[in-house]
Amino acid sequence: MSRIGKKPIVVPDKVQVTFEGQLLKAKGPKGTLELNIPNEISFTFENNTITFECGSQEKHARSLFGLTRALAANVVEGVSNGFTRVLQIEGVGYRAEIKGTNLMLSLGYSHPILVIPPEGVELAAPNANTIQVKGIDKQVVGELSARIRRLRPPEPYKGKGIRFEGEFIRRKAGKTSSK
Repeated sequence: MSRIGKKPIVVPDKVQVTFEGQLLKAKGPKGTLELNIPNEISFTFENNTITFECGSQEKHARSLFGLTRALAANVVEGVSNGFTRVLQIEGVGYRAEIKGTNLMLSLGYSHPILVIPPEGVELAAPNANTIQVKGIDKQVVGELSARIRRLRPPEPYKGKGIRFEGEFIRRKAGKTSSK
């Protein structure tokens, strides 16, 4: 049985959770999100606590058990606090700036790159070498962050590129002369 799936989700006072059949709707100060719960998973909501139970012992149902609990916890966390991913830019001439709601990146290519965020996601550049991706949906925030990082991934020799905050890049030694 999943250890994550057994953990109850405590819903904060500022978040309203409602269930319509197998659809979980959460409304909080940051916005509203919905999650469709699979039929194999049963749930109970009492005393501001959501608990999940696995309906059968089939492999498919057991694999959905922990996943559903984690997704539901992300929905509750997203509408109450939101999610933020921070990216660091390293390299001479590499920089980021905000143009309206869009992000303009100079990454050493012959042209600047314009990143248009999806609805519900906010981009910020507190300085030229830092990008913040904020939103209530963890999946969308993570996907946009990964898409931005993919524009110029960090290289192993000088470490130039875009990396997640706290990400470790394994460095390689350059060529040496044989003299």
